[in-house]
Amino acid sequence: MGLVDEAVRSGARLKEVCKILGIDPTTIQRWKAQEIGDDRRAGPRTTPANKITKRERLLILYYMNLPQYRDLSPRQIVPILAEKGIYLASEATIYRILKEEKQLAHRSSSEAPKKVGRPRHLVATGPCQVWSWDITYLPTDVKGLFYYLYMIVDIWSRKIVGWSIHKEESGEWAALLMEEACRREGIDPDSLDLHMDRGSPMKSATFLGTLQRLGVAPSFSRPKVSDDNPYSESLFRTLKYCPAYPNNGFQSLEEAEKWVSLFVAWYNTEHRHSQIHFVTPEQRHNGEDIEILEARKKTYLEARLKNPKRWSGEIRDWNRIEVVHLNPPPKKELELEVA
Repeated sequence: MGLVDEAVRSGARLKEVCKILGIDPTTIQRWKAQEIGDDRRAGPRTTPANKITKRERLLILYYMNLPQYRDLSPRQIVPILAEKGIYLASEATIYRILKEEKQLAHRSSSEAPKKVGRPRHLVATGPCQVWSWDITYLPTDVKGLFYYLYMIVDIWSRKIVGWSIHKEESGEWAALLMEEACRREGIDPDSLDLHMDRGSPMKSATFLGTLQRLGVAPSFSRPKVSDDNPYSESLFRTLKYCPAYPNNGFQSLEEAEKWVSLFVAWYNTEHRHSQIHFVTPEQRHNGEDIEILEARKKTYLEARLKNPKRWSGEIRDWNRIEVVHLNPPPKKELELEVA
């Protein structure tokens, strides 16, 4: 306590002093109030009943470093193992063990996500109710020359329902893609909202006329706001920060189409999406996620029954997400809408 007081009198902040000593500042304040002059911490006198054993720790590290899992985060691995009837520990425990073993690293070169604004509020309670679409640049091996990737995503299932690549931005290409996607998904007239920004292809007479003929209701981002289309922007972010993305550009349109085709197949059928409880977009779109989520819930309930001391409350929420919002209003306004 004398050393702490001396450091503080010399100008050091109590918080930083406590950080070096490994003591919480509130502990110091309590010791002063109780006139305790020395470190009285005794530590736990018994081993916690829920302590991870050495064997369990090695098993966790074994699974985390398997070739099929070592490039995934524990948030993705835990649901996959739960489907197979395997429960190792909570995500927090796995993260702590990996941190202690210096096996945690930020692999993404992307910037931190930015806050998304909101235009008109749209709600999806099932597939093919609300789609989002946009166009992004694909670099070529010639500086300043790009291809244009048109992509449509279902916001409820996150499934990519349509895409194409062209050498220019055009309302005609967008209209053809939209017709093809609606035909493939069997869209009924007046059953679909399509959200987009205010680019020239989106506002072209050809494209808007096609939407009217198909019975699709258009929804636009606010003027001069670039982040009112979060689902498409998030999808493009995933695409461009994919480890296999060719940062040196595509050499031909055919090469770009081949790469995007592989990406779409992976994204729809293999990618465990964090916002739909780590099922694939295809599984959710087709309703297969119901059985998968029930299997995970069963695994967790059995794990809690087997070792109840490790559970202080309810199991992890594996309930299906039934409602998806696009640019929702503030929580209070949303509650009024629901009421």
